Amino acid sequence: MKAVRIHEDGGPEVLRYEDAPDPQPGPGEVVVRLHAASLNHLDLWIRKGLPSVPKPRILGADGAGVREDTGERVVINPGIEHGERIDVVGEHMDGTHAELVSVPEANVYPLPDGLSFEEAAAFPLVFETAYRMLVTKAGLREGEWVLLWGIGSGVATAGFAIAKALGARALVTSSSDEKLERARELGADATVNHGTGDVRAAVEEATGGAGIDVVLEHVGEATWAMSLAVARAGGRVAVCGATTGPNPPAALHRIWWKQLTIYGSTMGTKEDFEGAYELVASGRAKPVIDSVLPLTEVRAAHERMEAGEQFGKIVFSVPT
Repeated sequence: MKAVRIHEDGGPEVLRYEDAPDPQPGPGEVVVRLHAASLNHLDLWIRKGLPSVPKPRILGADGAGVREDTGERVVINPGIEHGERIDVVGEHMDGTHAELVSVPEANVYPLPDGLSFEEAAAFPLVFETAYRMLVTKAGLREGEWVLLWGIGSGVATAGFAIAKALGARALVTSSSDEKLERARELGADATVNHGTGDVRAAVEEATGGAGIDVVLEHVGEATWAMSLAVARAGGRVAVCGATTGPNPPAALHRIWWKQLTIYGSTMGTKEDFEGAYELVASGRAKPVIDSVLPLTEVRAAHERMEAGEQFGKIVFSVPT
């Protein structure tokens, strides 16, 4: 089969579209012939060696395609649960940036009616991540305000879709006015350019001075102090990443004076995936696709994501 593999850590130049052995399913596993797969920030981290994995390695976590044994159209839940640990396809085993992938049968679900392969490939990892943060951890309720930093990212657009599906109100940020306009078209309740505008003032105006109920935090050093500042008294901050660095100014006094709750959250469980799957399958939440590229253009896709140019998910079409 053809696949995208890395043989060493590094920049986009280490990505190779090449021949690779067909997967050999183990007990309880099935082989899926992929039609579409998507790109996650996780793929960039692994490519850079954060963490370094055994090589050669096929990247990719999300995917949708057809089961080789039954012909059923399916979407892949990328989280593989081992007790209290959740591994991810592409991090601990060969991934979905290939023509074929082998995964546990328990991790394939019927392709939701009305969804294309590309749309189905766009939602699993980011939607289960955002669902765990907003619903399972933070208990987001109808009418509450959610702050979503960097609305172009996959987890922010997924969080936005889930928040709106649950009847919450979304204040989104970006350094791009074009992305903010797109967010307003999708139903954002308030927007602010975090590069040129005043996030604190935008929160004050939108919430009538009450503050944000739930912050979806995935940026880290560049946003952490403001996340704590704009959270309301008794608010919740759910953290799944730190794309600008893991050591932000702490402003610890805000946590105890405001009685904030901080939730650490990583990927999701089977139940988190199924909650996100239900929202998408029912049509209540819809994944946002930035672009669809052939798998042969994987380097350009990595460069686009690293530059922060995308709005939503970058998806690969896989030759069949």
